[in-house]
Amino acid sequence: MSPPVSALKASPAPDAVRDAFIARLNTIAGKLDLFGRLKEARAALSGRLTFTTSFGLEDQAIAHAILSQNLDIDLVTLDTGRLFPETHDVWAATEQRYGVRIRAVVPEARDLAKLLADQGANGFRNSVAARQACCHVRKVLPLKAALDGAQGWITGLRADQSAHRAAVEFAAVDAERGLVKINPLYDWTRDDAVAFARAHDVPVNELHARGFLSIGCAPCTRAIAPGEPERAGRWWWEDEGKTECGLHANPLHLAARAKLKEAQHS
Repeated sequence: MSPPVSALKASPAPDAVRDAFIARLNTIAGKLDLFGRLKEARAALSGRLTFTTSFGLEDQAIAHAILSQNLDIDLVTLDTGRLFPETHDVWAATEQRYGVRIRAVVPEARDLAKLLADQGANGFRNSVAARQACCHVRKVLPLKAALDGAQGWITGLRADQSAHRAAVEFAAVDAERGLVKINPLYDWTRDDAVAFARAHDVPVNELHARGFLSIGCAPCTRAIAPGEPERAGRWWWEDEGKTECGLHANPLHLAARAKLKEAQHS
């Protein structure tokens, strides 16, 4: 019999307890709305629970559910230094609407100076490796700082956003970071997120109305054409499929690697 959801109170928990806890969360997720999912996740984890927001549509829905319930969840944004002005506008509107300050984590000055010395201002377009190096300094390392000491990490991932995200579940182990990853919109569609934002009068980035469905750094994001995949506007000059910055491991790749490891030990 699986332990109750409240079982994960030790940090770090033994793998067996943690895995049973995650399985239980995934079992009940379908019975809960967004408000209930976040409330359940907060109640279940005794340690710090951090939500990293980029102020996109999905993240704004999650922020509303957190802030309207006064949940004890840390809200953080990664200010890369190259965000759209419109992203800063919705950031300010969100703080005003909910009466909060959303903590920003920025790249280390020394890392950023070295990156610019190596690449120049827009050298990330020279190769996939160069772009990944830029993402690493501006996003991956700041994320590591933002999650330092956290037991759980909340994200706005949806399974239907891309093939890379198709295996996303409500709760999972982030093995790389050693914490529980909570994806409360895992089974939502974009239409679900739009309807939620409208129903709750949630501030949204005005770029969405201009065809920017997935919004990151300004130099690396474009509007998409009708019929294009939702994340086609991210790093569009690269080969198709390279639509991740390194914050989120590819669930399909991780699943395949786990199966291979299991086969090798059978």
